Amino acid sequence: MTIGFIGQGWIGKNYADNFEERGYQTVRYALEEPYRMNKEKIKECDIVFVAVPTPTTPKGFDPGIVQEALSLIGKGKIAVIKSTVLPGSTVELQKQNPGIVVLYAPEFLSEGSAAYDAAHPFSNIVGLSVDDEVHRAAAQKVLTVLPEAPFVQICTSTEAELIKYSHNLNGYFQVILANVLYDTAQTLSADWEKVREALDHDPYVANRYGKPVHKTGRGAGGGCFIKDFAAFRELYKKLLPKDTKGLAVLAALEQKNIELLKTSGKDTDLLSGVYGE
Repeated sequence: MTIGFIGQGWIGKNYADNFEERGYQTVRYALEEPYRMNKEKIKECDIVFVAVPTPTTPKGFDPGIVQEALSLIGKGKIAVIKSTVLPGSTVELQKQNPGIVVLYAPEFLSEGSAAYDAAHPFSNIVGLSVDDEVHRAAAQKVLTVLPEAPFVQICTSTEAELIKYSHNLNGYFQVILANVLYDTAQTLSADWEKVREALDHDPYVANRYGKPVHKTGRGAGGGCFIKDFAAFRELYKKLLPKDTKGLAVLAALEQKNIELLKTSGKDTDLLSGVYGE
């Protein structure tokens, strides 16, 4: 069995590295050298993992790079989208590509520990764009080649996409809460490290992102949080336009995060890419 990878950023590269380490024959394709020569070889791969950018711009969420990647996959082969896409996207992508089987499998890698995370997943989730025997058989086939995980689930692709957004939004919320609590502690002349240490040992508190000042500044930055929250807020506005309070909460969180990033000078280039200058 040959496993293909479209996209060799830190996500696609670490997944491909892991498959090679486990003895699989792989083909890597990306626009940069030395991978661009493998474009035609992707068609021969049995399973192809797609890990390409899905930017959010001032014009909205853009799935175009994923659409282009799927066009490279051979007839009858299995495509597994790892890129973050809006709930409902994989169903539409399957309709646009009837000659292949399109699945969605969210990734949960952190950039600083991506190699370890790829080899030791806490869950393997595969979402079906169509609930039929062909797609279920394809999902089972994908699960057999993934590293073992303590939690395994086959669900709809829309559910899998929402799981991914839930994961990223949870982190976004944690970052903002940590910053609000940090500012409260500073104003009260309380030692934030004492508070954070206690929260780290509280089994009822999710505190993975409990460091208000992280890397180059404050706020939920990086290549995922900013764009994914903006895309989700627009989706929520489209799906639930009458939920004015829910929309106000999301808007307030977004504006607070923008303020934190701007005032600390963190990831301002990424902010501009999503929201404009």
